Amino acid sequence: MERFEYASPASRKEAVHLLAGTWGQTEVLAGGTDLISCMKDYLSTPQRVVSLKRIRDLQGVHYAPGKGLRVGAMTTLRELMDDENVQRYYPALVQAVDGVRSEQLRTMGTAGGNLLQRPRCWYFRLGYGLLAQYKGKSMPPEGDNRYHAIFGNAGPAYFVSPSSLAPILIALGSRVALVGPRGAREIPLEKLFTIPARPGEREHTLRPNEILTEIMVPDPQGIRSAIYEVRQKEALDYPLATAAVALRMSGNSVRRARIVLGQVAPVPWPSPEAEQALAGKTLSEEVADAAGKAAVGNATPLSMNGYKVQLTRVALKRAVMRAAQGGA
Repeated sequence: MERFEYASPASRKEAVHLLAGTWGQTEVLAGGTDLISCMKDYLSTPQRVVSLKRIRDLQGVHYAPGKGLRVGAMTTLRELMDDENVQRYYPALVQAVDGVRSEQLRTMGTAGGNLLQRPRCWYFRLGYGLLAQYKGKSMPPEGDNRYHAIFGNAGPAYFVSPSSLAPILIALGSRVALVGPRGAREIPLEKLFTIPARPGEREHTLRPNEILTEIMVPDPQGIRSAIYEVRQKEALDYPLATAAVALRMSGNSVRRARIVLGQVAPVPWPSPEAEQALAGKTLSEEVADAAGKAAVGNATPLSMNGYKVQLTRVALKRAVMRAAQGGA
């Protein structure tokens, strides 16, 4: 790890002032579960690390009936999971946190950090950059691409978005608050993610001198939500495919569906095809299966990850059935 300056501001304004306007010079420290690893592997070599741990108004979970949930970006995954209102009104969110099998990661990792963690692509982690290029050529298409994208992979990005929380939060219609030298702004959570097209670009639209301050989740009244993850083992492991479902019902029929897939694309991947397959239908195993089939109709697997197509189809079918039965 290279030497760096450590700053511990007590306010948002002070934190923003300490951040540089270009990537690489400074980094934000939340829980540190990802950043420290990146720094140890020289994937990130900031001149200054800005810790957010002393900024108290970035912490906490607050629920108001009719208004929804507000989660401070520095709220730990354990705090989010243990909150009584989250358990009562957002069970699918609890299940998403439960998918983070390491108690150490739940205790130290933060909600904001989970959204902004860097990809787990082994080419990236071995120092070949986010686009995994060698001599100007992307390596995943002809290399080991077992865990890479089956959507949004026309190139040059082939990694998958690693966030456990993002798919269900997006399905629920969440927004995030950001603050920088130009002031505060809010965006839909899905707009936080982007597919980089050139070296040096990142997978998030967050500016280098901005911090994520809060996640806002709408009131879930009238919504049935659920997630389903497929992974190789139940111990500490990242999912191979995730499906997040939020259904607004009219009796036993689906009035409107929101479907977001995880770990299958460089961004959390919405599936309008699956949403259309569910709209106006009475939920059944056959309807859920048809939605799963529709979701993967446009998948473009690489040479070694075709198995993800079937996993994604099954994950969505089971998430829909879980939602039909009342959610997670």
